[in-house]
Amino acid sequence: MVQRADINSVLSEIRNLRSQMVQNQRIEQDSMAPGRIDRPRQAQETQETPSFGDLLGRAVNHVNDLQNNASELRTAYEMGDPSVDITRVMIASQKSSVSFEALTQVRNRVVKAYEDIMNMPI
Repeated sequence: MVQRADINSVLSEIRNLRSQMVQNQRIEQDSMAPGRIDRPRQAQETQETPSFGDLLGRAVNHVNDLQNNASELRTAYEMGDPSVDITRVMIASQKSSVSFEALTQVRNRVVKAYEDIMNMPI
């Protein structure tokens, strides 16, 4: 015969785990509170801000990946792959199209800003 757990004992276990979790969160928040002098605060690592070139490069690579994925799905659908349906192909195609349009708009604005800066009198 299969033994079933009593619902009250299961609920009790859930409540105990929840209270332990809440207590751990409180302890963690207290240790991170400003003005604590019990122990030294840990130095937080400063995150380097990525350069504009890095961000633009990542955006271009992401758009390229989306276009490659859409192309692969389209080819698989045309070859008759049963695991690829038309909705996935169309969604991937639209994602790549929208991301390319957005990247083109960003590029146009960057070029315009560059031209404006170059035309400023010194």
